[in-house]
Amino acid sequence: MTTEKQVTGYLLFSLGTAVIGSLQFGYNTGVINAPEQKLRSFFNDTWVERYGEPISPGVCTIVWSVAVAIFSVGGMVGSFSVGVMANRFGRRRSMFLVNSLAVIGGLLMGFSTICSSYEMVIAGRLVIGLFCGLFTGLTPMYVGEVSPTPLRGAFGTLHQLGVVVGILIAQIFGLEALLGSAKLWPLLLALTVAPAVLQCILLPFCPESPRFLLINLKQEEQARKALVRLRGSEDVSKDLQEMKEESAKMAMEKKVTIPELFRSAAYRQPLLIAVMLQLSQQLSGINAVFYYSTGIFESAGVKQPIYATIGAGIVNTVFTVVSLFLVEKAGRRTLHLLGLGGMAVSALVMTVSLLLKHISAMSYMAIFAVMLFVAMFELGPGPIPWFIVAELFSQGPRPAAMAVAGCCNWTANFLVGMSFPKLEELCGPWVFLIFTAFLIIFFIFTFIKVPETRGKTFDEIARSFGGPPPTSSSVEDPPASASTAATLPASPVKEKVPLVEAPAAAPPSAAESTPLEDKSNSTVQESV
Repeated sequence: MTTEKQVTGYLLFSLGTAVIGSLQFGYNTGVINAPEQKLRSFFNDTWVERYGEPISPGVCTIVWSVAVAIFSVGGMVGSFSVGVMANRFGRRRSMFLVNSLAVIGGLLMGFSTICSSYEMVIAGRLVIGLFCGLFTGLTPMYVGEVSPTPLRGAFGTLHQLGVVVGILIAQIFGLEALLGSAKLWPLLLALTVAPAVLQCILLPFCPESPRFLLINLKQEEQARKALVRLRGSEDVSKDLQEMKEESAKMAMEKKVTIPELFRSAAYRQPLLIAVMLQLSQQLSGINAVFYYSTGIFESAGVKQPIYATIGAGIVNTVFTVVSLFLVEKAGRRTLHLLGLGGMAVSALVMTVSLLLKHISAMSYMAIFAVMLFVAMFELGPGPIPWFIVAELFSQGPRPAAMAVAGCCNWTANFLVGMSFPKLEELCGPWVFLIFTAFLIIFFIFTFIKVPETRGKTFDEIARSFGGPPPTSSSVEDPPASASTAATLPASPVKEKVPLVEAPAAAPPSAAESTPLEDKSNSTVQESV
């Protein structure tokens, strides 16, 4: 059964349908940026209508920060609930059900002006955050489970690509000439309903994940039928055999709960590294740049800031693809260090260009600094924290570690989203020096503590921490690590995505295969 034969139109259709969820995550991350001034004036109009006086700038900034950052609160909750949902309802039905949240959130934001309620914008962002937190786990999990093993890595990057393309679409639709106008911004925010409805129409034609059918529901015949359609071949015994072996391995290794993860000395060092890498992704300032890029360009004196923001979105997409080819060649640690160092330099350049904005050439300098910042992020700190976390832990503790890492990621994302506008008011252009300091700290930490995991087995990685490898893992190390090597490359995740839980809760997925996880963790996300 050749690889060519394994890629059928039906498989591509199923993957394309699932990736609509990744696109939604990217769209909702980027969409809030362009209409910032329209939203602020809406908050003010509503306030005047209610209280007969204009809103004070301080209160307006707080309301705006909450509207941006509440999205991450929804994401934290959603990302923790993925596993439970995927195991109870199955992957396909979960995606179908979760889309109802996108419809509710989109309608709340869309009708906010008619109801003169800025609370509806905030509530809508919270619901959409919950939706995105769930999808950052469900999409990679489903994609990993229906893809043929040799191609699982390649297809795993579709999630990442979906996220960055979603951000780009949001930036384009946010143009004043399209939906970014004072009248149409509610439609811009509500547009997320359209892909949700489209996905609900297409999902019934997609198969349920064969792994879920076999490993969770023990329905071997159904799993065989789904595989025959996906692979376009009657001979799927190899796939079925692989799933049965994974199921058996999974039964051998004890799952580790989150409290046990913190208590056990063997996991302390890898857990510290996992958490620090997630923080290096979010506290690098990438989301501040993405959420507020239009404002940054404007304060640097750029005439058409929104076009510069779209340029940054294109750079983002291109470098996500570049990272994908480099990660197996250059190694994770090297790329992460390169990315952090490059971002620190860009943040310094950004500070200088904002301080000297009275010199006309400096507005071009600011654009260059933001583009370089985004490119360096996608090279290392964007994708790498996700798959390194999957490589630092064996099958047993991995789901719990992914959950902790994902929660740290969304929490840091929330804190940056909440604090950046206030910090910017207080510090002005100096605000990026705060991120530069964080980047330098993370660079030093990575240099001293983070091992290179490329091409190593789990046992070797565990030994590099000086502790004995967790016994349970030995059962399964060789195969797992082999598969890791095979797939990881493909998994750049971007952003902010705390794709975490997928594995987390879903034992099957966790076991499914390392790769799957890797991707699954892949995330988005996001930082965007």
